[in-house]
Amino acid sequence: MSVMKKLYLPLVIGLGIYSQVAAAAGERYTIDPGHTSVIVSWTHFGFSHPTASISEASGNIVFDQADPSQSKVDVSLPLKTIDTRVPALTKEFLGAKYFDVKKYPTAVFHSSKVTATGDNKFDVAGNLTIKGITKPAVLHAVLNKQGMHPMVKKQAIGFDATTTIKRADFKLDQYVPAVSDEVEIRISTEAYAK
Repeated sequence: MSVMKKLYLPLVIGLGIYSQVAAAAGERYTIDPGHTSVIVSWTHFGFSHPTASISEASGNIVFDQADPSQSKVDVSLPLKTIDTRVPALTKEFLGAKYFDVKKYPTAVFHSSKVTATGDNKFDVAGNLTIKGITKPAVLHAVLNKQGMHPMVKKQAIGFDATTTIKRADFKLDQYVPAVSDEVEIRISTEAYAK
């Protein structure tokens, strides 16, 4: 065997093994803030279900379709962007009695386990941190689509997800129980391959 073949063969085998390992690790995507919606809702004295939005979400998704347990989600929400569409309430939310955004500018979620639940549905368990307090949370996610995005010309992925948390767990418990302790969070996101 020539010297070139002796060098070339291990290199090809090595690259083949590397590409299989890389593929097994799943595709890595960056969340697009412009196509990510985060809506929070609660019950107000039993009369209505107001909402607030949080914009400019950022983060990464690693999705392994062959082995969803290898998938990961990391999301950061800049709380200074919260908007209730009621200026006085938005100001109150930004202040020290609620989110205290000067001291705690972001909420973050880091997944610890992803479980496929069937029909493109997944439970994404992890830790949610708000106001420096970390509690477990589970996002119930649905894969909307995965494939080439016609506008950005990149591989893309899209999910919708919901979770319910208790705001008292994060010292956001003003007016409980008249205003519900339970808060629903709904997320819709597009993310693009790196």
